Amino acid sequence: MFATSLTQLFGIQAPVVSAPMDAVAGGELAAAVTRAGGLGLIGGGYGDGEWLSRQFELARDTRVGCGFITWSLHRQRGLLEAALEQEPVAVMLSFGELTPFAETVVASDARLICQVQNRAQACEALDAGADVLVAQGSEAGGHGYGTRSTMTLVPELVDLVATRDTTVPVLAAGGIADGRGLAAALLLGAAGVLVGTRFYATTEALSTPGAREEVVAATGDDTWRTTVYDKLRRLPWPEGHTMSVLRNALTDRWEDAEHELPAQLEPAITEYRAAVAAGDYTIANVTVGQDVGLIDAVAPVDAVMRSMIEQASAALSEQKPNAAN
Repeated sequence: MFATSLTQLFGIQAPVVSAPMDAVAGGELAAAVTRAGGLGLIGGGYGDGEWLSRQFELARDTRVGCGFITWSLHRQRGLLEAALEQEPVAVMLSFGELTPFAETVVASDARLICQVQNRAQACEALDAGADVLVAQGSEAGGHGYGTRSTMTLVPELVDLVATRDTTVPVLAAGGIADGRGLAAALLLGAAGVLVGTRFYATTEALSTPGAREEVVAATGDDTWRTTVYDKLRRLPWPEGHTMSVLRNALTDRWEDAEHELPAQLEPAITEYRAAVAAGDYTIANVTVGQDVGLIDAVAPVDAVMRSMIEQASAALSEQKPNAAN
């Protein structure tokens, strides 16, 4: 039932890839996802070579990959080569100009995964030699670009790949936290899913216990897209990118007054950093997507994967008679 072009490409049992969430997807999480039958990705994020090396060491006995925020990678051009020395099974590039990094990955033994948010980006990724496309809808946690939803973006990109006469797998990303989402993605033509928020709330993730408690208590209505946290972290994200987080006192404060933030930036940064250190999530960010409302408990990766596969199997089995008609 789960033999797809993705599982065949990577030799895995389940068409599930864990998102390379910055500061959350470490080696323990990536390894656990791979051991449970999927493919785990370490979050290279904004780039910390020593941290990345430690995380690969934690996952040393498993086949894992890593992912980078591409525009930030341009500021640390040696980081990709250092990552490739760790022999990742795949490298995922997101949010920025692909060249020359795509060429470097294609020339290596790693597979190139490109996350895209619209059709134009998908075309660019295919031209760059992507082995896998991740169709990220606006439901996703973390950063995104534009307003395309997972439900419409996935089949459009599946059709795009078909017109190119290629077998590049398309993964659905955004709003997928359980087997229903996996089954829906497969019915839309995807070869699998990229999952972030559900793995954020696992015992192997580098998220804090306090942040995971916030996730369990939240609903999808509690998410908000903002650029405030990028300003507070002094991260120069390109125009048009927003970040999905849980609403809190800080997002409420700046929701209609973000234009006033530059004049108050230094004390706001001080307040934010203190909140992060203290685990105060009325100020600090919990970076998750709209599927947060589908998560009712923190669990080990193995249990999450097992539940997702069993639920998807049941959902797809129920569809078979209808499909035959």
